[in-house]
Amino acid sequence: MGIVKIDDELHAEARKASTVMCRSINAQAEFWMKVGMLAETNPTLSFNDIMRTQFETAEVMVAGKEAA
Repeated sequence: MGIVKIDDELHAEARKASTVMCRSINAQAEFWMKVGMLAETNPTLSFNDIMRTQFETAEVMVAGKEAA
């Protein structure tokens, strides 16, 4: 674990987003970093595609979707 220096404005946005998403500021920043990394390594996938694959990998049951 380490310390990451980020711009004050980005930190403020992470703070606001973390409140909406019920995450800590660190968890929000980690989420953005993970999704950003996945988007960079999978440029043809949309955000929804990335989230769907993450839910499937974690075997999360999504409401309205039958199990395979």
